[in-house]
Amino acid sequence: MIIYGTALLALCHLLGIFLGDLLGQLMGVKTNVGGVGIAMLLLICARLYMQRRAWLPQMTERGVEYWGAMYIPVVVAMAAQQDVVAALRGGPVAVLAAIGSVLVCGAVISLINRMENPAAAEADSILVKEHRHA
Repeated sequence: MIIYGTALLALCHLLGIFLGDLLGQLMGVKTNVGGVGIAMLLLICARLYMQRRAWLPQMTERGVEYWGAMYIPVVVAMAAQQDVVAALRGGPVAVLAAIGSVLVCGAVISLINRMENPAAAEADSILVKEHRHA
């Protein structure tokens, strides 16, 4: 089941890295700005879009959920490797980019949560509880 979400994850990752590099160039910074975070948001949006249109078979959905859960530790590990002191010495652009990306991500997550169907979320939680007891 895990392999089914890999192509979607790879596409979102490549697009996120491209957009992060582009954003860095637009800001005058010679680095990727938020590419991994952008990729995660793209993965969430693509999954929701495909679910609503019934384009996401059950096995693929499980694979996307798995990779979505695995992606968060990867983001944390990548962020831990960044040199925060060098970013602060680089000027206020890096700090403003970090603050801006946190605010934008928070707004997008809030928007996604508001768009979710409460009945579907309840059904998902029931299925998860039944799966745990099985």
